[in-house]
Amino acid sequence: MTDCAFCGIIARENPADIEYEDDAVLAFKDIYPKAPVHILIVPKRHVPSVMAMEREDAEVLGRCLLAARAIGEAKGFAERGYRLHVHCGPEGGQLVYHVHVHFLAGGRTGRG
Repeated sequence: MTDCAFCGIIARENPADIEYEDDAVLAFKDIYPKAPVHILIVPKRHVPSVMAMEREDAEVLGRCLLAARAIGEAKGFAERGYRLHVHCGPEGGQLVYHVHVHFLAGGRTGRG
C-alpha cells in the first residue's frame, strides 16, 4: 500500500512519535490531537476500514483493543478511563483508509 500514510509509518518511511508496538500493532501520537492524550492504534497489516473487514481481520482488530488496554495502563488511565473511537467510511468521519482506533484520554474536552 504505497499511498497509505499509516503503512508509511509502519514501514518507517513516514515520521511518527511511536507509543506502542508489538508484532501485529503499532500505536503513535495523532498529529491533530483532539484530547490531551490522543494516540492512533493501527494493525500492521493494511485493512482499509471496518466496512472492508474480513473474518481473518477480527484477531488483529482485537489486538488493537488489547494495545489500547496496555496504553491505558502505561499512561496511568486504567482506573480513570479513556475513550476509544473507530470511524468507518466517509459519513463516519474516516479520513485515512487504514483501520485505526483512536485512544483519547486526559479530559473530556475533545470528542475526536
